[in-house]
Amino acid sequence: MLSLALRIAAVAKSKKAQGVVILDMRDVSTFCDYFVILSGTSLRQVNALAKAIQEDLDKDRIKSLSKVPSNDESGWVVLDYVSVVIHIFYKPMREFYSLERLWSDAKKIRIPRRV
Repeated sequence: MLSLALRIAAVAKSKKAQGVVILDMRDVSTFCDYFVILSGTSLRQVNALAKAIQEDLDKDRIKSLSKVPSNDESGWVVLDYVSVVIHIFYKPMREFYSLERLWSDAKKIRIPRRV
């Protein structure tokens, strides 16, 4: 499932997501293998990132368990692909919730420059 996390990171980066991080959750959690955490600079970009990721994975019939309402204004969108959970934040919300600090025991996965 690392390949799925890396694919998601690549799509996010291609859409100008900021601060893309993959956390290996296998040793610290039982509900997923990886978190992919990323930020958008506006609520509009957060929604566009979620849509772009869903559309890319839909091509291979990879479906999220969660549905994102169009024009979500919460500042935090979660897409659940069972083994990979994606957290897309509006930048101020990401700083507030600080998932990387909360899950600091999880190992960070190096994302190649060209994924």
